[in-house]
Amino acid sequence: MNNIAVIPARGGSKRIPYKNIKDFLGKPLICYTIQAALDSGIFSSVVVSTDDEDIMIVSEKSGARVPFMRDKKLADDFTGTYDVVKDAYFRLTAMGEQIDNVCCIYATAPLLTGNHLKKAYDKFVTQNADSLISVCEFSFPIQRAFIINAQGNIAYREPQYAMTRSQDLEPCYQDCGQFYFYKDTCFTQGKFAKQIAYQMPRYRVIDIDTLEDFDYAKAIYKTIEELKLE
Repeated sequence: MNNIAVIPARGGSKRIPYKNIKDFLGKPLICYTIQAALDSGIFSSVVVSTDDEDIMIVSEKSGARVPFMRDKKLADDFTGTYDVVKDAYFRLTAMGEQIDNVCCIYATAPLLTGNHLKKAYDKFVTQNADSLISVCEFSFPIQRAFIINAQGNIAYREPQYAMTRSQDLEPCYQDCGQFYFYKDTCFTQGKFAKQIAYQMPRYRVIDIDTLEDFDYAKAIYKTIEELKLE
């Protein structure tokens, strides 16, 4: 199998300027994602899709390839990640590369490990899925969520579960914003017939959107290292 990792990393982050290469415990943030991809041993190539020269330089020094610069129209605040990965797939195949599977990995996932990527890939292949999404379980049963009405009063969103014990409610999962695997047919045929999930440990999941998130991620990373957690 010829597997490619694609790491989207545009330069125009608004809330945390240059977030993708901001120093995270001594290394640019994106370096952790690149290293996880390399450590997994499942990719023939780790590619960074960026529109920014500084990100390109950091990425190449960390062992990734930047074989093209992303078009600015795919580096705005509204372009979805899938469109960026699809663009990378067709650019690379146009260069003559044979690609069987693509894994999109976020540049802002410093808690991700190569081992989890490998386990997810094994599941993806074993179950012959078209795509795989990384998920984590909601920390609290969403069936017991509240809504707040126009008058400021709260009510159960699903009142039929108001008195149901938490352990009797079906677990629900969220996209944890770490990585996604795709067969080549997802891009060439739009085939998503079989989509499966890989559950990540909750302590390895964080969405870094603010400086507070950034500092919180550092604290979690240090704790994971100290406790040597999987």
